[in-house]
Amino acid sequence: MADVQFTLDKEDWSLHRKGHQDQERHRDKVKEAIKENLPEIISDEGIILSDGRKVIKIPMRSLEEYRFRYNFNKGQQAGSGEGDSQVGDVVARDGGEDKQGGKGQGAGDEPGADYLEADVALEEVEQALFEELELPNLVPKSEDNLVTADIEFRDVRKKGLMGNVDKKRTLLESIRRSSRQGTEQRILPDDLRFKTWEEVKHPDSNAVVIAMMDTSGSMGLFEKYCARTFFFWMTRFLRTKYDNVQIRYVAHHTQAKEVSEDHFFNRGESGGTICSSAYDFALQLIAKEYPSAQYNIYPIHFSDGDNLTSDNRRCTELVGQLCDLSQMFGYAEVNQYGRSSTLMGAFEKLDKPQFRRSVIRTRTDVYQTLKAFFSSRQSEVKPA
Repeated sequence: MADVQFTLDKEDWSLHRKGHQDQERHRDKVKEAIKENLPEIISDEGIILSDGRKVIKIPMRSLEEYRFRYNFNKGQQAGSGEGDSQVGDVVARDGGEDKQGGKGQGAGDEPGADYLEADVALEEVEQALFEELELPNLVPKSEDNLVTADIEFRDVRKKGLMGNVDKKRTLLESIRRSSRQGTEQRILPDDLRFKTWEEVKHPDSNAVVIAMMDTSGSMGLFEKYCARTFFFWMTRFLRTKYDNVQIRYVAHHTQAKEVSEDHFFNRGESGGTICSSAYDFALQLIAKEYPSAQYNIYPIHFSDGDNLTSDNRRCTELVGQLCDLSQMFGYAEVNQYGRSSTLMGAFEKLDKPQFRRSVIRTRTDVYQTLKAFFSSRQSEVKPA
């Protein structure tokens, strides 16, 4: 047999293509891992405390190559032959009776699943999360709608800035020219093609989100953490996807007041709980600054449900009024131990299509609450 020689050319495009395929495969695995771990990622305390400036590590299952495995335990195995077994019957087990999750008779000797940790920028997590979220029922509110500017690439020219070079069209032009001339394929200055852009204006709508949080003494560390985690991601989502959305922060115990963003996220208070104070404050704020004819309004309230019992009726009345003025009203109750909540019970009688509610038992429920409040379809989150 004659010797066969292979020449490896550094300009071989198949190598570049293979590298590109590996990169794309890795990106797809990272995106898949992010989506699978979103509930845990967004509740990571390190992200919240770092004010969003963080590289996140996510677990990714590695792909195992096919290989033979030998029966080191010398156990009896099943072979083929004449018998009465049916398709799907378990004919043999290797080792102990239970191989699920390491549970069995004593320490096991089975290999575990291999995981890798990938470093992911916060922007990639935001992209995966925010593509699932939107302001519900957002509509034009007046003839004086705001206009936002955007950039669109609409044309391709032979001259332009190198930062705007269109690589695909440049390469195709080079291939066509080389084919016509019968010359070596390389990119010449005349092959360059550049994208040109124009500023395009789109109509937009005004909106305001009124973020209300119970800061009374009954709100413990877990309750406040879940509330602040939700509002942390809500704030980043709104500022990333919308140009003309205002956020007003309201903290309350027996009285409500507007606070700064820093105060809202970093300071705690104490005292009793009268939730109607927050709803009344929101109604006054809307009447003074955000008429419903000109603004899309989204009040969102977080509490532990431990409200003054005599105040629940007034809460229901005020929330009904807020719903009539709003595109959506969201009430989230952080109830870790499943306590009886008179406030949530009062809201069950509220028959308003704008009203949405959620119960948070664990940190990962924050993700479901974000999707429940910021989606076009109304949904209700209840604990399992």
